[in-house]
Amino acid sequence: MRRLVSFMILGALTLGCLQAKAGSPYGYPFTQVPFTSVTITPGTFFGQRLEAAREVTIPLAFSKCKETGRYDNFIKAAHPSEKNVFHGFTFDDTDVYKTIEGASYILQTYPDKKMKAYIDSVLDIIGAAQEADGYLYTARTVNPSNPPEWAGHKRWSCEELLSHELYCLGHMVDGAVAHYQSTGSRKFLDIAIRYADCVCREVGAKSGQICVVPGHQIAEMALARLYLVTGNRKYLDEAKFFLDYRGKTARKDLYSQSDKPVTEQMEAEGHAVRAGYMYSGMADVAALTGDSSYIKAIDTIWQNIVSKKYYLTGGVGARHEGEAFGDNYELPNLTAYNETCAAIAQVYFNQRMFLLHGESKYIDCLERTLYNGVFDGMSIDGGKFFYCNPLASDGRYRFNSDNTLDRQPWFGCACCPSNLSRFIPSLPGYLYAVKGSDIYVNLFAGNKSTLFVGGKRVSLDEATEYPWNGDIAITVTEAKTPDFNLMVRIPGWVRDKVVPSDLYAYADGRHLDYSIRVNGATIKPEMQSNGYVRINRKWKKGDKVSIHFDMQPRIVVANQKVKADRGRAAVERGPLVYCAEWAYNDFDVFKVVISDKPDFEVVDKPGLLNGIKQITTDAQVLSTDKEGKVKVENARLTLIPYYCWNHKGPGKMEVWMTKGLDVMDAR
Repeated sequence: MRRLVSFMILGALTLGCLQAKAGSPYGYPFTQVPFTSVTITPGTFFGQRLEAAREVTIPLAFSKCKETGRYDNFIKAAHPSEKNVFHGFTFDDTDVYKTIEGASYILQTYPDKKMKAYIDSVLDIIGAAQEADGYLYTARTVNPSNPPEWAGHKRWSCEELLSHELYCLGHMVDGAVAHYQSTGSRKFLDIAIRYADCVCREVGAKSGQICVVPGHQIAEMALARLYLVTGNRKYLDEAKFFLDYRGKTARKDLYSQSDKPVTEQMEAEGHAVRAGYMYSGMADVAALTGDSSYIKAIDTIWQNIVSKKYYLTGGVGARHEGEAFGDNYELPNLTAYNETCAAIAQVYFNQRMFLLHGESKYIDCLERTLYNGVFDGMSIDGGKFFYCNPLASDGRYRFNSDNTLDRQPWFGCACCPSNLSRFIPSLPGYLYAVKGSDIYVNLFAGNKSTLFVGGKRVSLDEATEYPWNGDIAITVTEAKTPDFNLMVRIPGWVRDKVVPSDLYAYADGRHLDYSIRVNGATIKPEMQSNGYVRINRKWKKGDKVSIHFDMQPRIVVANQKVKADRGRAAVERGPLVYCAEWAYNDFDVFKVVISDKPDFEVVDKPGLLNGIKQITTDAQVLSTDKEGKVKVENARLTLIPYYCWNHKGPGKMEVWMTKGLDVMDAR
């Protein structure tokens, strides 16, 4: 294996931040500033999410991996026997890998010798389970003569169906790279390299290999990262093989995005998590190989999503059946699936689209999905989770009315809790990007960061209460070079664009504004075509940029082609979508009618749900009297941010409410 690149360069290999090695003509044009370079301020909005992950989510996930037999599977695999019984799903190994990944990210912000030692003890168990040739998949190794049905009787024989052997590889590599970045230890990385080498030997289109592609995509992204860590081209070639041969092997269906070659796919279809991971992998491989046909395909698919298949909360996946995208404009609310993992996949996809094209619309979508579709999946305290994230609820899971729709501490299929365990701690890596002498301020959060512009260090200190208000202060605390441009994203919600399409629109006639000051003096930098303003000056230590975004509640309506939302309106403020929930209203929220032009009041609630801002407004409630006649009563409607609903138990919740004269179109 080629010599590993320097640890400093490895710090740039965060999720989606793929830069080809020196001398290569390929790589993402924009460089994501790594999580290792950004420290989130404790107590801020993002800080609270990181603290919850550190204190509750990751310890819980580790404990569940032990309690549910995931560790035991590795222990049994170290001593194969016909008496052994594999426990759980064939993909359960990944919950261990994902939790290690998240814990590794957390170690950067919160160094913890005990946590590091615990991870090492888990890696001892994992390493002992690896077969001599590098193969590591406990579902088969536990009892090779009698593996579970999903695993198949031979390696890779059921990969395109249910074995998830390559899915396990993907999460193993992601966890191993994160662990290496954070700790400098090769312990997990070497395990992952041995499994990747096994895959490269055995899976491919050459004589003597098994020609299959991943049944559940993610290995494509992971192998691209491993190529950059090691400099070994075979991993990138394997990732490209997985994509190039999709639609050409035995399995051909929409569910797994294998009905046709990936470059011929022009619409988001099938399983929404698999799809998002595949589109992200296509972006990575395209960036590293220069394959423009991949870029053309994902450009078209991305536009299809945001213009026809994208929920207001940034979620995707309308159908419970197949956990899949629906038809164009098929966006039901009460029966929406919107898996948490699918929202995370959309963050990955949008980040990569920004790194390819440098346009703010991709970060606008990333932000919408993050604040609403992802954060909704984890409770405020970090200890309970949603698998599905509907935009309306009557307190029941719609695919099984016998089950209560409530946050759960774990699931039998635990992909969402463990995915949140790894994703939330990676948040610092999404705030900034760099290209040439331009520093892109993408997400707004209190933090201290160190970036490199032309190889010279620039340090920034950002203070803000975003998303609760639109005031951001960025102070230059170190400037080894005075020559850089600060590129500040002006969010779409400030520029009267709900999403970068006609799928949703603001309908209240209001227009928000923004202002920027440098060292107290107002400036008016020209808006660039990519949605950023460029602040150019000779920077010095102590320079302070103050940004203000107007932040008011807004009324949103959907395209008339979205049948589920006709005659309805939603409310959002800044990047947050709001909802009406039973716990904060003493009437049936399914029967509320809001004005076409409501007068909103924003109310501070510092002691509620870690501190939120409620929105209240006058509304009307429909009901019937004893004779069946419709009655209309006045009421005061209270709305809370969608991400924090269901913290007082299951019950009715509504994002899209009947509006004004459109009562006849109500549910």
